[in-house]
Amino acid sequence: MKSLKELYRIGIGPSSSHTMGPRLAAEAFRQTLPANVAGIRVHLFGSLAATGRGHLTDIAVTGPFSPLPVEIVWAAHISLPRHPNGMRFEALDAEDRVVRSYTAFSIGGGALAGEVADSDAATPVYPYAALQEILAVCEREALTLPDLVIRNEGGEILDFLRNIWRAMQGTVDRGLAAEGVLPGALGLKRRAKSYYAKAEAMNGGGPTRQTAMLFAYALAVSEENAGGGEVVTAPTCGSCGVLPSVLYFARHHQGASDEAILRALATAGLIGNLVKRNASISGAEVGCQGEVGTACAMAAAAATQLLGGSLRQIEYAAEMGLEHHLGLTCDPIDGFVQIPCIERNAMAAVRAVDCATYALLSDGGHVVSFDDVVRTMWETGRDLGSGYRETAQGGLAKVVRLHRPG
Repeated sequence: MKSLKELYRIGIGPSSSHTMGPRLAAEAFRQTLPANVAGIRVHLFGSLAATGRGHLTDIAVTGPFSPLPVEIVWAAHISLPRHPNGMRFEALDAEDRVVRSYTAFSIGGGALAGEVADSDAATPVYPYAALQEILAVCEREALTLPDLVIRNEGGEILDFLRNIWRAMQGTVDRGLAAEGVLPGALGLKRRAKSYYAKAEAMNGGGPTRQTAMLFAYALAVSEENAGGGEVVTAPTCGSCGVLPSVLYFARHHQGASDEAILRALATAGLIGNLVKRNASISGAEVGCQGEVGTACAMAAAAATQLLGGSLRQIEYAAEMGLEHHLGLTCDPIDGFVQIPCIERNAMAAVRAVDCATYALLSDGGHVVSFDDVVRTMWETGRDLGSGYRETAQGGLAKVVRLHRPG
């Protein structure tokens, strides 16, 4: 299993797989160009083409080649065998002949697979393939999950997580202050600032106010992402609002220290990494269950740890967070990471805290293991029709389009 540094990435929204990954691939290809290049042709395949305009994929792959002219070939009808998010870069000479080419795949969370920049080639730092293995080691050696992360990654991982936490907080703060309408044809208004004001005005500190605060924080991050702002993949841009909102609430309303938050990020990272290794965090590959479902599992595990949960209670919370998102489709209207994506982040943040509460009421015993539900999610995602896996051809993306005039 790879380092948490391969999971948490600071970058620009709105999509880690459709914006961040393609830009990284373009930047890597740019470094290999021969001197006689006169132009660039980029073929976008499958999901990258189907929702690329709404995800700003064309802008992401064009920018690194400036001032060279770039031609975009949209090929939504072609899906390359390795992954739905395929792209091919071609360097052209003055006679329009291909002098160099590169095929890459954006496999989720900003990670790439390909010849030039291959995140899959990163050296594993964890000798584990399942959470049950990790729990057995921790129980045998009296380790916490963050202890195991530090032992495998070294103490410097805390410095990395401190930077991640700083970036997450900055995104929440910017999102709470922002107003206006998000980019794109949907004309969706930002709501985080007004929701936060209404949450603050609520009397007392009961469950309704807690829910309202979580909504506001999740909206703040997800709206920043939709607007092309800086976010942290947790595990993706499309699901980036869930974990920060839960951690921000814990820090500012429950008295959690920054050091405790860093350790919670370590635990959440393990959960996300296991899903990434054994299934997928790519909506184009398994639907939104792999994005928001994984984010909910990560946040549920983090919240349970912050509230004093045991190893088995943490696993139970993570398992529920993913289990109760099984089958969730990826159906962005018009290809924008806005509807239903933004609301889904808010709902998943509240569900993550609910999962933590439920797990803390238990003794940690449960029938379905986290590893079982990860395997189930992978199989469910592979069984989903392509229209429900980030092509904007099914679900809400199809129905709402039918209701529009013209």
